[in-house]
Amino acid sequence: MEDWTQALAPFAGVGLAFALGLLIGVERGWSHRLEPDGARVAGMRTFALLGLAGGVAGEATVRVSPLIGAAILIAASAALLIGYARAAAKDDLSATTTVVGIITLGLGALAAAGQWSLACVLAALMTLVLAQRRRLHAWLEGLSELELQAIVRFALISLAILPLLPDRAFGPMDAWNPREIWMVVVLVSGLSLIGYAASRKLGAKQGVLITAGVGAVVSSTAVTAALAARIRKADGDATVLAAGIALASTVMFVRVFVLVAVLAPFALTALALVAAPAALVGAAYVGWALHRSPPPGADNPAPSVRNPFDLGPALLLAGLVMVITLAARWAMQAFGDAGLATVLGLSGMVDVDAAIIAMSRLPAGSLSPKVAGLILAAPVLANTLVKAGLALAIARGRAGFRAAAPLLLTAAAGLTGVAALVLLF
Repeated sequence: MEDWTQALAPFAGVGLAFALGLLIGVERGWSHRLEPDGARVAGMRTFALLGLAGGVAGEATVRVSPLIGAAILIAASAALLIGYARAAAKDDLSATTTVVGIITLGLGALAAAGQWSLACVLAALMTLVLAQRRRLHAWLEGLSELELQAIVRFALISLAILPLLPDRAFGPMDAWNPREIWMVVVLVSGLSLIGYAASRKLGAKQGVLITAGVGAVVSSTAVTAALAARIRKADGDATVLAAGIALASTVMFVRVFVLVAVLAPFALTALALVAAPAALVGAAYVGWALHRSPPPGADNPAPSVRNPFDLGPALLLAGLVMVITLAARWAMQAFGDAGLATVLGLSGMVDVDAAIIAMSRLPAGSLSPKVAGLILAAPVLANTLVKAGLALAIARGRAGFRAAAPLLLTAAAGLTGVAALVLLF
């Protein structure tokens, strides 16, 4: 059986190379189906053969000689370039098919080399991008200079600056990690761009809510910063934006319930008495705000976002992370285990998940369920109050109070739950 497997192994890689070339060829053939015979640089059959040529070149490189494999790839690439030169002579200057053909050769070589997963993923992604030609062109035509600048700046902070920052602790008490802190800036800026795109595609109300709900799974604090910035600039209906902040906070409570149920189930019942009222108030605020906000129409159009990229709220949140992280590290060193609630409360102001994980790592029986629930309530409510303060600081004035209102209401409901837990149980 093993002899058969070894004998068929080369055929598997080359066969996959042929299949991937055929997949890409189907898309290329369909895209150019209206062109007359002989007018195309390459069609479905040619791409299938290009994938096969890449597979043969990969096998030849391993089993015969690297020179033979290189010669096959060079010859196939030269044929593609000649075809492109002939097309260019007829004023057909699109190089897409030629470039795709060269990539298909490479994918075939990867498949023959045993990199099946990488070859399949790249082939699927390339086919998807090729199939979206019309949509991508339509999107580019509707792209403004401001939006292009926003995309370029986001690429700068995420793809150029972030990888260059050191991923190690430094500063007082080794409390700061430059890459992790800058990741906060990337996250808030990315959510701003996603929210802008969703608002344009789905409408102001749906775009805000979808961005808030999905973004809160990662960081409700980042969502709050991004939406508070829009409230300050009047870039949207303030009531809907406040509903987005409330929705992000509600999603955070739901995420906390799930994490505690999985990691620290002994504290779930007591925590629910605190967090459930807060989550219900947040959900009620979302429903009230959406009912109160008028639908956009001819007499009440949805305002457009003036600047989809604003570093101010992101940098403010990053600075807050630095201050709170340093305070948590100091409290841990000063109080030790006796200051567990203080430490978890401080660390949970920005990252509630970290507090829950820390609780789950305590020895079994270290805390009673009631005490454990109260301790976990500290970071949850502290996080909510910090987000309220962040909304006030970013949106400012009356707009700041509007942005912070749902968070203050949910925090008040949570504090009521704390009082009930202390007095009744």
